[in-house]
Amino acid sequence: MSTSRRDFIRTTAVGTAGIMVGGLSMSAQSYRKIIGSNDRINVAIAGLGRRAGGIYTPIALERNNVELVYLCDVMESQRLKAAKKLSTMVDYKPKLENDIRKVIADKEVDAFFNVTPDHWHAPGSIMALKEGKHVYVEKPCSHNMAENELLVAAQKKYNKVVQMGNQQRSAEHTIEIVKEIHKGIIGEPFKAVAFYNNRRGEVPLQKAAPVPEGLDWELFQGPAVRRDYTSETWNYNWHWYGWNYGTAELGNNATHELDVARWALGVDYPNFVEVDGRKTTFKNDGWEMYDTMEAKYSFDNNTTIVWDGKSRNGYSTYGAGRGTIIYGSEGTVFVDRGLYHLYDRKGELVKTVNSKNSEGGLALGGGGGLTTLHVENFFNTIRGKDSLQAPIDDASISMALVHYGNVGYRIDKSFKVDSKTGKMLDKDAMNLWGREYAKGWEPKL
Repeated sequence: MSTSRRDFIRTTAVGTAGIMVGGLSMSAQSYRKIIGSNDRINVAIAGLGRRAGGIYTPIALERNNVELVYLCDVMESQRLKAAKKLSTMVDYKPKLENDIRKVIADKEVDAFFNVTPDHWHAPGSIMALKEGKHVYVEKPCSHNMAENELLVAAQKKYNKVVQMGNQQRSAEHTIEIVKEIHKGIIGEPFKAVAFYNNRRGEVPLQKAAPVPEGLDWELFQGPAVRRDYTSETWNYNWHWYGWNYGTAELGNNATHELDVARWALGVDYPNFVEVDGRKTTFKNDGWEMYDTMEAKYSFDNNTTIVWDGKSRNGYSTYGAGRGTIIYGSEGTVFVDRGLYHLYDRKGELVKTVNSKNSEGGLALGGGGGLTTLHVENFFNTIRGKDSLQAPIDDASISMALVHYGNVGYRIDKSFKVDSKTGKMLDKDAMNLWGREYAKGWEPKL
């Protein structure tokens, strides 16, 4: 479209009934498809559960000039629910699709939002990259360390924008205080405590059950080893039903705070990992991994990150449900998704900065302001107007801390790590470097 043509469109009034262009009448919807078409990003969302809600707003905002082409989910009711929600936010109807592979193969799609369960994150994202899509992948970006490496390699090979959904990286107050920490506002930082506590309840025991109506169980499993359906699995409880689909609470929530801790301390891979994880609550229910964990990550520069996670004990050890505390030689910082507190060496409060975002804390989904900022950063980077807050080559290092913690729990011992390569220097640990896949579903570059 020529510049003069663009200027003409930009200055043409749009009425609710329609407009006249070149003597032809067209609807406002058709007009919207023309204006800014050279800059429009066509997107698809796969996985329409709790996290997808946070992505609808930035897609619907007119300033982002985005067209939602597909809503994809293996459960029919999720597709219908999402379509109903979007009908209140946009003036067009996205296509509803069951099969992620059809969405990824469509050349009309420029960017792919991977909001599926954990076991689909890296394989689905790699598939999308191979088809030329930019990718926004929810945390955790991988199910295991092998996938971590593959996803980074795929981004480099196909040279597309890949952002992980660790949205606190786009929080202005967090960006501000991390910069100040790096400038020395608390002296030399030496330790960070990342924490999360929640009041999750009893989880049903898995029982053989018919596949729910409308669920494509074969596609839900996708890359995972096949098994018969058990009740409650397709919905949120796949997080706790073994390691076939989920990455436990470390992958579910610790990703965020561990990422902020690593960012603030300016560290990459640790050299030693110690884990104390156990199931402490509702010991006979269906929850199949730890619900309480303390993990310690030691680094070459004599700094430490501690993860303190309590999924089913609501005691507020640190005065909040989640957050990160960074200790320095001359002061301390507490930061979460909504604010930061800066303390001097005597423990006296020096400064508090509250953000204006509406991001949730412990609420399922956690959508709102930070997700909008993070998604807009993704869009602007695709357009060459910005750089990613959470590029996958860096986000994958934070993801490694998650995998190390899970591996330490599963092998029930501490282990050394090569701080240059990220390899675990333990035979038992390396046995869990990757995973077994369903035949034909192995992720490949």
